[in-house]
Amino acid sequence: MTIQRILVLCTGNSCRSQLAEALINHDFPGRWEAVSAGTRPAGYVHPLAVRALAELAITHTGTSKHVDAFRGQAFDMVLTVCDSANEDCPVWLGSGRRVHIGFPDPAAATGDETAVFQVFRDVRDDIRRKLTDLLAG
Repeated sequence: MTIQRILVLCTGNSCRSQLAEALINHDFPGRWEAVSAGTRPAGYVHPLAVRALAELAITHTGTSKHVDAFRGQAFDMVLTVCDSANEDCPVWLGSGRRVHIGFPDPAAATGDETAVFQVFRDVRDDIRRKLTDLLAG
């Protein structure tokens, strides 16, 4: 079986796209290989995204990258996970079926640390559910 490649795009490449990259690589080994990038990368992976993954025993060592790092590479799918990246996605001129599934930005959550971390968990779990529906078939 050929491993399919997926590029996950978001604006900052610090939360949602990092969560999706790690979940795909963990949940679909041998079927899908994911990388992620941002249209305006933040330059870091949000510590609460890493912590939310660690709760599932997923170690993620991704870095925040600009989409230009993947120009010229072949992908089977290009998945945008935030509305801004979806709007900016015409800049992606490479191969791959384009799919958009928007998720709220957990980094925009407000409240105490417990409340904010719960938003990261909720977004992580929603991403996992929707990716399973998208990729398991």
